[in-house]
Amino acid sequence: MALGLIGKKVGMTRLFDQESGAMVPVTVIDVKGNTFAQIKTEDKDGYNAIQVAFDAQKESRVAKPQAGHFKKLGIQPTKLLKEFRVEASELPAEGAEDPGVDLFSAGQWVDVIGTSKGKGFQGAMRRHNFHAPRRTGGVGGCSTPGRVWKNQKMPGQMGNAKRTVQNLKVVAVRPEDNVILISGAVPGARGSYLVIRPAKKK
Repeated sequence: MALGLIGKKVGMTRLFDQESGAMVPVTVIDVKGNTFAQIKTEDKDGYNAIQVAFDAQKESRVAKPQAGHFKKLGIQPTKLLKEFRVEASELPAEGAEDPGVDLFSAGQWVDVIGTSKGKGFQGAMRRHNFHAPRRTGGVGGCSTPGRVWKNQKMPGQMGNAKRTVQNLKVVAVRPEDNVILISGAVPGARGSYLVIRPAKKK
């Protein structure tokens, strides 16, 4: 794994490719405020990782164990802490600048992780796209199997789940606005938190 960023979903817009004239739908992600919180090394912690903090908040809103952790690190409490496993060669030097938009470049492929919009309790029609005869049908059976199968599609909570969209292209990086423009749609509502990391399969 490589170092990534945490951001907030601003919304969607579109750009036009200057060469082809094609319209490209993009998601705007604000990544201002990423901070190096803790550097973990194999000698001290058993593995190499970088802990990144995002979105500052009042100390009174943080649980005491977390407040102690932030105090020990000497940084302001934040709403999010995310750890990225890295190679030893990727660990930042002492006093290195906090990660920003320059971590990614236009044309790079990334994965975006977020929490999908919650839709509440939904029936099988909406949750699983059942259409005829607009009901779940028999789910257990009297004698065989005499129980409900595991993973049987049934009504229940829809959305509000962690989702990863892979192989999205970074269309543009705007350091003056601290935003990254990524092609296509990503999980979550406006203002929700997202994790951007280099693509694992590209």
